[in-house]
Amino acid sequence: MLKQYKIRNYNFRLVFYVVTLTVIGILVIGSAKESVQSKQILGLFLGLIVMAIISMLDYSVILRFSFLYYFLNIGLLILVKLMGDNTNGSTRWIEIAGIRFQPSELSKIVIILFYAFFFMKYQEHLNSVKVLASSFILAGIPLFLIKEQPDLSTTIVTALLFIALLFIAGLSYKIVLTVLAVSIPSFIIFISLILQPDQKILDPYQYKRIMAWLQPEKYADAAYQQLNSKMAIGSGQLWGKGLNNSEITSVKNGNFISEPQTDFIFAIVGEELGFVGSVIVIALLFFIVLECILMARKAKDLSGRLICCGMASLIGFQSFVNICVATGLMPNTGLTLPFVSYGLTSLVTLFMGIGFVLNVGLQPRKYGMGDT
Repeated sequence: MLKQYKIRNYNFRLVFYVVTLTVIGILVIGSAKESVQSKQILGLFLGLIVMAIISMLDYSVILRFSFLYYFLNIGLLILVKLMGDNTNGSTRWIEIAGIRFQPSELSKIVIILFYAFFFMKYQEHLNSVKVLASSFILAGIPLFLIKEQPDLSTTIVTALLFIALLFIAGLSYKIVLTVLAVSIPSFIIFISLILQPDQKILDPYQYKRIMAWLQPEKYADAAYQQLNSKMAIGSGQLWGKGLNNSEITSVKNGNFISEPQTDFIFAIVGEELGFVGSVIVIALLFFIVLECILMARKAKDLSGRLICCGMASLIGFQSFVNICVATGLMPNTGLTLPFVSYGLTSLVTLFMGIGFVLNVGLQPRKYGMGDT
């Protein structure tokens, strides 16, 4: 499983971007909620160790056990349903051998690995009814279990991740166009249905979040979080108010943003690091996604490309949604900002994914005499 690699193929730029962004996150988390900062520092060191070990392995060998990871992941999601910890009406955490973690975060990485293997194995028959149906059924099981926690935001991001992997694997454009022709009108109908006061599709809290985004003046109790977030970001102006500031005009210091260390961490970035700090965070996220895509182009096989593009999609989708929520461009979803928001499980699993991307980069495609 361990192989000899050339150090020149190790993508230290990607490591630099990831570590720099995580350090910024640790500093902002310390300002938002100092009591959890030490755990995030621990997450950084654990993540670096996991990333380094995985990057030295051979992903081709690891992918051979993809079905084992898939069923273990399903087992963990079922355990969450049976014996998970209930927090604020959601059951997303489980404790095993004294370690408390969130299996839905691990599911994102498992899905990338599983479909990197699955689509590689069936790439010649990807557009057949049998393979497509199987892939949707296999994706639907973990998505259903995550949705039941309930965790709609993670369900949506994981579903988008699956769709991105399917498209990158070589899904026929005819199928894509057919799906779009059906899904766009269906989406419009879906939106019109959930906007009805007596709708039964969404849970009450999900419906309230959407309505608070559309009509904040009418649903002020549910909209205050995003309104205060926008106020905080705007008040930071160019350079921000500084980390750990004691200004009485600070939205954060006034406790007007609940759980600022997780879902609304970008509001703290905007207020305390200003426009410049916000741009740096967004730029680092963009560079991480870009590096993953560039490494996908050099991958030796389809599974390597899917791993890299899968991580790029995961980080890109989740970052986009989190920042849109913090700036009021989307309804509140509860998604965290990759590498920046507090969360030990999220941070370590992201570093795990980056470790696989680095390993793909250590095994670049070998060009023949006729290749360009």
